[in-house]
Amino acid sequence: MSDEVRERPRRTENGRGDGPLTATEIRTLARDRLIESRLTPNAISITGFVGNIIAAVLIFENHFVLGGIAFILGSVCDMMDGRYSRMSGKGTSFGAFLDSTLDRVSEGIVLTAVAAYFAQQEDDVATAATVLTVVGSFAVSYTRARAEALGVECKVGIASRAVRVVILSIGLVFAAGELVPDLDLLAPAIYVMAALTIFTTLQRVLHVRRQLASGAGAV
Repeated sequence: MSDEVRERPRRTENGRGDGPLTATEIRTLARDRLIESRLTPNAISITGFVGNIIAAVLIFENHFVLGGIAFILGSVCDMMDGRYSRMSGKGTSFGAFLDSTLDRVSEGIVLTAVAAYFAQQEDDVATAATVLTVVGSFAVSYTRARAEALGVECKVGIASRAVRVVILSIGLVFAAGELVPDLDLLAPAIYVMAALTIFTTLQRVLHVRRQLASGAGAV
């Protein structure tokens, strides 16, 4: 028997042994402990929703860096609840419905606070772009939901929820020169989001049309 085999840590039936745990074993152990806890996907969804409300209040008060951090944390919860639901087996149909609903409301609340800021600055173009971003974001989500109701998978497009979160987070953290003097990326971030959400909506409309045409012969 080689030295490598003799020196290998012995593992008990629960996966533990005398040697240090590997990164995979640590992740597995943490996942198992999380699943065994009383934490539910709905609790994560509500926590994310509360985080986004806090972000909106901070943005309304022009505390953009803190608002951006709260938005990032809230959005992480928003995106983690679905994965945790599948991983833990604790998910329910109502939980999935609640998750989707709170995601849309959270995004709308934060963007409303951004629109209010631009309105205070009398920046009509940025205000209009923010409203267009709200419409586009809802349209991106709606087109996917409606397509899936028709039996068509519709995950195509650039402006997914994760992409929108990243763009808006950058815009908030680097808004109004609060973090870096003379650097304001909030309006550019909104312009990019407006363009991408409208483009993604068109992508999904055309995708669903093609899928239905190929499956049913006509739209």
